[in-house]
Amino acid sequence: MPGPGPHTMYALGAGAGLLRASRGRFGPHHCLFYAANSFLGPDLGSFAEWLSDTFPLLFSRGLGSAAMGLVHHPFYYVLLLGLPLSFLYSSLSRMLLKRGVLDTLSGAGLSRWQCFLLVSAGSLSHFFLDHLFEENGHSSMYTWILSTGWWNGRAPINVDSVVVVGLLCSSLIGGFIYINRVKQGESVITKSNRTLRLILIIACLYCLWCVSQIYWRDPPQPAVGEEADLGVLVFLGIYFFLPYCLCILSMNPKEDPSMGTSNQLLPL
Repeated sequence: MPGPGPHTMYALGAGAGLLRASRGRFGPHHCLFYAANSFLGPDLGSFAEWLSDTFPLLFSRGLGSAAMGLVHHPFYYVLLLGLPLSFLYSSLSRMLLKRGVLDTLSGAGLSRWQCFLLVSAGSLSHFFLDHLFEENGHSSMYTWILSTGWWNGRAPINVDSVVVVGLLCSSLIGGFIYINRVKQGESVITKSNRTLRLILIIACLYCLWCVSQIYWRDPPQPAVGEEADLGVLVFLGIYFFLPYCLCILSMNPKEDPSMGTSNQLLPL
């Protein structure tokens, strides 16, 4: 599975991109804690198991195995350690800022809620790499993704699949063009939000079609030829897009000097 280098570089690279795109609202503190949880976070369970194996007189092997099973998980890690880590990171953020170690555009440390979002995002990003590159390509998640494809000989091309998939993809492209047509009075943010809602609706309908063909139909038939679209969409939604959504939600608010208030809109 990926080691410290890939996990840290992936998270810091993504964080640096968000820092640039957000003009500092996703700051160095965000990058640091996001990368820390992407690298070390869920691997705390693996580290505990290693300690129990290396120092059996000091650490119980049963305790190490239990920690591995509970903590090295994309969701259990957040449920078990998300709250205490958010308190720890929030205090650490204020300390780093107070001592002048790490700068921030907002002039304030991260809140506990922001840290909790970063803990969650880091955990999911960690398993984005783990699921793809661990267990010699035979992880349970990767195996399930491939199982949503068709491997029983050449996949038949069904007319209903062509019609449904073609209609959904055409609706996605057509809807995108319609939303972003030349029109006065609508901001880029409004159009972007509508586009995201459109993508989410089409993705849900697409997954529903795949589920109906693979799991509800008797006998099952290929949903989209031999493609494993259901597994790919679910995997990308949970382990790729969701972490970035959480990172965006953790951004500092954009100050509006003319209003004297702050809003949550991305800078243009």
